[in-house]
Amino acid sequence: QVQLVESGGGLVQSGGSLRLSCAASGRIDDVYAMAWYRQGHGKQREEVAFITNGFTNYTDSVKGRFTISREDAKNTVDLLMNNLQSDDTGVYYCYLILLGGVDYGTAYWGKGTLVTVSS
Repeated sequence: QVQLVESGGGLVQSGGSLRLSCAASGRIDDVYAMAWYRQGHGKQREEVAFITNGFTNYTDSVKGRFTISREDAKNTVDLLMNNLQSDDTGVYYCYLILLGGVDYGTAYWGKGTLVTVSS
């Protein structure tokens, strides 16, 4: 089992910045990918940013504003969010998928952290 705990959400004014952090613990293979998803009110959950060995990907609406990074030694992933807009409001979820070992393909979710951007 893997546990994911997010932190860093909160209320911010439009144009402001927040940094989300996610700490993973438990049975983690040394090969895995992590991502941040978000779900706005009345919207489907969408992938915001994804990171694996040497590769990152962002949804179009956050390119140039958000940066995902990870620190393998600590099993953490951060999401730096700049120039936040009201459409960025939502619950942000940390996601991890194992890419090696007997649990290959097993995915885990955090409980989410709320980001509210006021205009």
